[in-house]
Amino acid sequence: MISGINHITLSIRNLETSFDFYTKVLGLRPVARWYKGAYLEAGGNWVCLTLDLDVRSAGLPEYTHTAFIVSSDDFPLLVDRLRQIGTVSWQENHSPGDSHYFLDPDGHKLEIHTSTLADRIIAMKQNPPKDLILFDDTD
Repeated sequence: MISGINHITLSIRNLETSFDFYTKVLGLRPVARWYKGAYLEAGGNWVCLTLDLDVRSAGLPEYTHTAFIVSSDDFPLLVDRLRQIGTVSWQENHSPGDSHYFLDPDGHKLEIHTSTLADRIIAMKQNPPKDLILFDDTD
């Protein structure tokens, strides 16, 4: 049975650019780096950057994205930093909690978000979407 997410791998076209973006801008902790990639840590989660000649050149039209948690105190500082370096915002926030949606240097859709799954469920209970079903202890 699945017990969690092991890691996320992102294809990149330039190791130096992506390594700097994820470590210096977003603050992921570098763990290892080699000629074709790097391992970084975001909290207890592992992110792999890997060079790929077939990497995308822009964000995909779909909603699929990776969201990183950030504290409420750090959220405005990180949003300002992302705006200062010219990241592209791909969506405005329409969900409960503070979120900022942006593209990385290779067009991967990313989000920084301050709330938890429990916070989201509370918000859903207050304004339930059509056909909402809650499982386990969430109701």
